[in-house]
Formats: sequence, structure tokens, C-alpha cells
Amino acid sequence: MKNAFAIVTLSGLLSACAVAPTPQADTPAAAQADAPAPASLPASTDAPLPPAAEVLAEGERASAPDEPSPDLKLPNVALTKDMLYKLMKAEFEFRGGVWQGPYMTLMGLAQQTRDPRLAQRAAEMAQAAQQGNEALAAIRLWRELAPESDEATQYYIAASVMAEDLGEAGELFATRLREAAPARRGLVMYQIQQLLTRARDKAAAGALLERLLAPYSAMSEARVVLAQSAYTRGAADAALAHAREALRIKPDSEIAVLTLAQVSGEQADVAPLLASFLAANPGAREVRAAHARILLTQKQYDAARKEFEALLKEQPDNPGTLYALGILSMQLNDPRAAEGYLAGFVTAVDKNPGEERDPAKVLMMLAQLAEERGDLPAARAWLGKVDQEDAPTWFAAQLRSAQLMGKQGDLAGARAFLGALKTEEPARQVQVVLVQSQVLREAGKMDEAYAVMEEGAARFPANPDLLYDFALLAEKMGKVEVMEKHLRQVMQLAPDNHHAYNALGYSLAERNVRLDEALALIDKALKMAPADPFIMDSMGWVQYRLGNLNEAEAHLRRAYALRNDVDIAVHLGEVLWHKGQKSDAQQLWREARARDPKNDTLKSTLARLQLKL
Repeated sequence: MKNAFAIVTLSGLLSACAVAPTPQADTPAAAQADAPAPASLPASTDAPLPPAAEVLAEGERASAPDEPSPDLKLPNVALTKDMLYKLMKAEFEFRGGVWQGPYMTLMGLAQQTRDPRLAQRAAEMAQAAQQGNEALAAIRLWRELAPESDEATQYYIAASVMAEDLGEAGELFATRLREAAPARRGLVMYQIQQLLTRARDKAAAGALLERLLAPYSAMSEARVVLAQSAYTRGAADAALAHAREALRIKPDSEIAVLTLAQVSGEQADVAPLLASFLAANPGAREVRAAHARILLTQKQYDAARKEFEALLKEQPDNPGTLYALGILSMQLNDPRAAEGYLAGFVTAVDKNPGEERDPAKVLMMLAQLAEERGDLPAARAWLGKVDQEDAPTWFAAQLRSAQLMGKQGDLAGARAFLGALKTEEPARQVQVVLVQSQVLREAGKMDEAYAVMEEGAARFPANPDLLYDFALLAEKMGKVEVMEKHLRQVMQLAPDNHHAYNALGYSLAERNVRLDEALALIDKALKMAPADPFIMDSMGWVQYRLGNLNEAEAHLRRAYALRNDVDIAVHLGEVLWHKGQKSDAQQLWREARARDPKNDTLKSTLARLQLKL
């Protein structure tokens, strides 16, 4: 299917199935403590043979088999000194990186004593060494010695599938399906399908699954499993046919309709399919969630929000739904609703500490929303909730909090706050310098801001971000030589930094000097970032300075179409003014003034042209 639609119900069912445990790759190194010498162990010759773990030190038990089930039948075999020595030697060699000798020792002792735990340990050794055939042989012996062990059977099935011995696995699967209670048979089918996905020969595994489930083709669950199997093999037509039949057999099955949605060839077919199902089954929560996600991918934001709102009515504290509604509300330019939903998300996560959800990014969004509505204390309160364990987000929250302190007029507090923000990472130290300068600039302390940046540039002469910002500040202060020097340093440090080329080129064009060089710089930047509207604006402006009014207009119109920016509008207006389209120019300037009455570019342009709007 062309979209990224995911079925959560099937994976949920699969997670309830018993699956053969995955061997740990680090088993050989699991035992690290020193084992006691043989002389320190009991020398009894009539005690029953313990598992291999019991001849290791207590600290090494992590690498040994689990304790046997109470129902497991174990032999009563005398532990001789010779056996004890072999067991210990095998374990020591195995943790030293040797697998073959220890494996053979454990296999031999398992056959001699008929103790299934030793066969299990041999299987673990072979699996850890990634020796599939030897692992399967040990698991066969384990199962032979403990036929009542469900764990041994699960290991055997998994190993058979991995070893491409699908014949043996197929017989066991068929038996399990026959013996399963009707109510649990569907679950067994899902388990079998999951195990067969591990087979190397996907076509053979798919064919086996088809044969196994053929007697149960009237079950919706069987058709769902077959559809999933066909879909993963790329058999689209078969997957579609099975999914349709699953839904026909059981028209109210959520997993059937979700499977049909997943295997459908066109995304446009999915939303109507799910909507139709929901009309007949309004309580189908998984389908409604899937429908909402599909609507999101189709950018039907209003319709998606309605679906998420319906989900929220059923589960008012569901973090996922609250988060989705918060993001959707931001997308729909409804900041008040967004703030309410995201605040609900934070509350829901706080009530369930076990939830694996990090609210840090949501807290940052809440701070932004509060700031946008002018409530700076609330914004800082949200920032203060970011957990220090989320180091990157926490540090960003501290920087933003300092900026808000400055905006509130507490310049001294902001500077002290930043001064107390200690970090050993140079990149973060640069961030502190940049924020210090910004706080001072916003407070009108340009000389102090310049001093902070000058000192920062001396401390971090190889940081292109700091040098770039310092260059822009130097230009604002009229220090064009400093500006050009540091922009050229940025070009040397980061040759692909198109902003530096654009900034220097625009500065030359704005000052109407070295226009050929300005054109070359801006052209280079535009080739690096051809879709950047601000570089298009620069190109339009340098073409205007060169007298190429038609080219200037073309570049500026493209830029303005991409970005409804006041500076771009002012530049386009000036070009149109000089082309004689004065009414169009004045209209652009009026729109610009309505959006930003204090814009410096607009004020300087009108003053230069001696115009009043």
C-alpha cells in the first residue's frame, strides 16, 4: 500500500501469543565472577545431578538455564567428581569464547544423565555462537528428554523454522491447531504466522501457512492471517482477496477491516472504507483511530479532529488522543484549544508515571502558546516543568526562560540566570553567548550586546553560527568591515553555508557597491538553496540595483509567493514603483504596513522615495 498505514490491533494480538525466547547474544560473557575451586565444593557422589548453573558461583547464575518447572521430571543421577569437573571446565571455556568443546561436553552429559537442563544449556551455547544446526540438535534432545516442556517445544518450533525444516514445524503447527480450543484457535494462527515470518524461504513459509489454514478457511481470523502473510510476501491480489473474505465472514470485525485497509492498493480507497465501517460500528475505537490517522495524511484536518474528539469522549485521559488534538488544533490555527489539549496531555502523563511518554516537547509547545498570547509568566512556568533528565530540551528551556525574563523587563535577572547556567559543552556555551546577546539587543543595549558577541567570537573563533550572528550584529552597528571579515570566516569554516554568501551579497547590494561580486555571491547561495525565498529576494534586489527590473520583479514575485514577508513585499513594491506600476506598489506597501507598522525596511524605503501612504 502506498501510504504508511499501520495496524495496531494485529500486533496487539500477536503480543499475547507465546513466542520462543530469543537467545541472548552475550551469553558467553554473562558469567564474570570467579568460580570457587573444585576442592571447595561438596564431594558427595550420591546427590542428584544439578543443572550446570549450580556448579558456578552465585554471581554467574545469569548465564545459566532458568529454574526447572515443578512439573518437570528430572533424573536422579549421582554427581561424580568427573561430571563436576567437566561441567565447570565447559562453563569456563564457554565464557572464554570457545563454544564447540563445551557444547559437545554438555550434549554428552545430557545423553548420559538424561537431564533436560543440560541439553537446554547446550542449545543456549550453540545459539549464542549462532550455530543453527547444532542448536537444533540440542533442542531436539532437550524436547526428547522433557516432552512435557512447553518451553522446549517452542524453542524446537522456532529453531526448525529458522533451520528451514518446515516439514517438522508444519506437523507441530497442524497438531496445535487441531488441539486448540475453538475460542483460542485464532490466537494460535497468529502465533504460527509470526513464527513463519522468521523463515528464510518466504514462499515456502507462505505455502505452508496456506496448507495449515485451509481446513479453517471459514474463520475470519484465518483469512486475516493469510492476508497478512500474502501482503508481507508482496502477493497483493491474494492479500486483498483474503482480507475481503475475512470481512465478509465477520462484517463487524475491526481487525478484518483494518487488514483490508492495510492491503488496499490505493490510499484514496481507505478513508471511505473505514468511514463506512464506523457508520455501522460506531464503537470501533481502533478503526476510528486508524480513520483519524488516514485523514491526517490526506490533510483533512477538520475531519480528523472530529474523529479524535469522538475518541476523547470515550477516554478523556488518553495521552495519545490529547496530543493529536493539540497538534491538530495548532495546525488549524486554534491556539486556545491547542493549549487546553496539550495541558491535558501533561496532566494525563503526570497521573501515569509509568507511561513511556516524554512531555518535554509538549511543555515547550505550551510555553510557546502562552508566550504568543502574551502570558509570559505562564510560559516560564511551563518551561520550569521540563525535567532536567531530558538534557537537550531542558537546556533549551533554560535559555528560553532567560529570554522571557528579559522580555518581562528583568534584564539583570536574565543575565544572572544565564551566568549561573553552567555547561562543559562548547556548543552549549555558544548558545549561552547568543542568548545573552539577544536579550541585550531586545532591551536596546546594542553596545553591550556587541561586546558580548565580540568576546564570544574571540573564545570560539571556529564556530560558524556564532560568527554569522556576530557579523549580522556588526552590520546593524554600521561595522561593515567586521561584518565582511566574519562572514568570510564562516565561508571558510562552512563552505556550504548558503546564509553567509547570501548575507554578504545582500549587504553589498543594499549598499549598492561591488554589485558584480554581490550577484556572484547571491547566485552561489541560490544554487545551494534554490527554494529559499529570502535568497530569491536577495537576487531580486541585486537585479534591481543592476537595473534589470523585469528579472528583479520575477525573482521577487516568486519569493513573495513562497513567503508572505514584509521585507519582500517592500522590495517588490519598489521595483513596481520604478516600473510605473505605482498603484500596485502602494497597495503592497499598505499591506506591509498593516502587518508590521514599525518595519525598518518599509520606513527607509518610503523616506528615500519621499512618499507617504
